[in-house]
Amino acid sequence: MPREIVTIECTEARKEGKTPSRYQTSRNKKLQSEKIEMMKYNKFLRRHTLHKEIK
Repeated sequence: MPREIVTIECTEARKEGKTPSRYQTSRNKKLQSEKIEMMKYNKFLRRHTLHKEIK
């Protein structure tokens, strides 16, 4: 299957010493070879932050 499930994690929360929020999403490996970056809501910081794909 070309789609895989990936986890994205907040990049700003660890810098501030708070718990990072994590989301699961899927991506098409054939069409998108680079890592995913998107703006998502972090409930611990109470604002939208940049989330990047982790391992």
